[in-house]
Amino acid sequence: MVVCLTGLWRYRNYLVIFLTPLLILPLPIIVGGPEASCGYVIILTALYWCTECMPLAVTGLLPVILFPMMGIMESSEVCTQYMKDSNMLFVGGLLMATAVEHWNLHKRIALRVLLLVGVKPALLMMGFMGTTAFLSMWIGNTASTAMMLPISNAVLKQLCDTEAQAEEREMDLISLRGAGPGTGIPKGQDNQAFDMDDGCTTECIKDVKPMKNGIQLEPEPEVEESPEARERRLKREAKYLKLDKGMSLSVCYAASIGGTATLTGTAPNLILKGQVDELFPGNGDIINFASWFGFSFPNMVLMLIISWLWLQFMYLGCNMKKLFGCGTNKDGDKEAYGVIKNEYKKLGSVSFAEGCILVLFVLLVLLWFTREPGFMPGWAAVLFNKDKPYVTDGTVAMLMSTLFFVIPSQLPRCGGYSEDGKPLKAPPTLLNWDVVHKKMPWNILLLVGGGFALARGSETSGLSQWLGESLAPLQSIPPVAISFLLSLLIATFTECSSNVATTTLFLPILASMAVAIKLHPLYVMLPCTICASLAFMLPVATPPNAIAFSYGNLKVMDMAKAGFVLNIIGVITINIALNTWGTAMFNLNTFPDWANVTTIPTP
Repeated sequence: MVVCLTGLWRYRNYLVIFLTPLLILPLPIIVGGPEASCGYVIILTALYWCTECMPLAVTGLLPVILFPMMGIMESSEVCTQYMKDSNMLFVGGLLMATAVEHWNLHKRIALRVLLLVGVKPALLMMGFMGTTAFLSMWIGNTASTAMMLPISNAVLKQLCDTEAQAEEREMDLISLRGAGPGTGIPKGQDNQAFDMDDGCTTECIKDVKPMKNGIQLEPEPEVEESPEARERRLKREAKYLKLDKGMSLSVCYAASIGGTATLTGTAPNLILKGQVDELFPGNGDIINFASWFGFSFPNMVLMLIISWLWLQFMYLGCNMKKLFGCGTNKDGDKEAYGVIKNEYKKLGSVSFAEGCILVLFVLLVLLWFTREPGFMPGWAAVLFNKDKPYVTDGTVAMLMSTLFFVIPSQLPRCGGYSEDGKPLKAPPTLLNWDVVHKKMPWNILLLVGGGFALARGSETSGLSQWLGESLAPLQSIPPVAISFLLSLLIATFTECSSNVATTTLFLPILASMAVAIKLHPLYVMLPCTICASLAFMLPVATPPNAIAFSYGNLKVMDMAKAGFVLNIIGVITINIALNTWGTAMFNLNTFPDWANVTTIPTP
């Protein structure tokens, strides 16, 4: 029996792939009609996405196969859903992130910020969280986590080594002086912790070396560890193990939180924009880079501060004097600070390529903010969008990203020869296609496109109209309760499913529900999109969590205890933001005219 179950478990993906279509096949056969056929495709896609029996991107291609075969949409109409304006915005943002990572500009920014905040425990955690969140606004959450965690471990290792050496020097001095107040050793009795020659002075203490892992001190071969030294070592190990757990969690959580601040920070944000533009074509570009940043950035800062306070309480305690280093010994801090400083020196001076990328990055952000600021006509409305929205955020992203393949990575020089006497070659551009091909997550484009195709298929088949009529009784529930409960549902569901798949599946359903009960669509779609990124409880929930867990110091229960509270805090803060400045920004108290459509696609 056990052998049989083990074999079934090994082949579970194949079983899901082949049995699922057969089990739900009665839906289109018995019920019939285009609505049931579309529902069959959506349920099958959703189950494949949730179980991950196939790669998510391959599952996202199922509408290309099934919609034409089941007579729901023509193949040409389905395929156009895979390369929409929001996808091009995503590509442009990824190209910018790739250039920043390729030339190590993100590492220079991170180390410079850490040099400014210092290495006191509370300030160090604040510095790592703020830096990681800022980087995640512009580059991938996974990349920012993978870069910051090794730096965090190196700094903590140096702090632990320095404290261990200081304790060793203190113990050696005690053994030299004999008994003294507070030593716990009778006067005139040698300290058994160290076996030193009669002629040894304090100079020989400098030769003590720590172990490789930076936690324990390597004992001298002929010396046995005294109970007092062992107690100190164990206490130090426990303290730095706890600090290391808190720092690892702070980095991976900050990456997920930071990605919610910008429209290009993480894929679910762009899925929301794409779905809103698809479902409500006359929305007047209500979701753009500036409007998203205006709502999400203050919420991100609030969540980051509360998360920092919670992790401080869990892993560092509430002793403010000790946490902020008031009146403490500075030797260990200086050596840990030196680790960060040495890493920064290894980067050398700012290169021409880094300078160009920084200028393009700043220019891109400025163009995004000023294209359609909301309180005044933007440059796009004045120059291009006089009668139609010709220029979008995707246009700006692709324009700036194309410059990476045009601008040289070194300052051009006329003439000159290399060391072997040959004429100098023209310098390469800031980016080449080989680098982009390796680092670009093409699978996300197919996954997002599959969601857009499902939405269009639901609209064409009439499934969205049926769902909207079925959800009409929800109108009696207060909107605040609807938003909070749905946010809690999404935050729970995303712990076990990809945040991209979660938003792709749920957003069209939420849009149908909002139209049916005459509620502003963004009142439910906006908080649920952000909550899809709040996966803090499980190592498998997000790649940043998995990276932090892979370092070996964290247990599942550590992440679950810290993440559960942060999930609740995140849902509460998002709903506070929604009902305060979010309501004022998007006029969420009224049902907009652009949402008054007859049919809404839904997966």
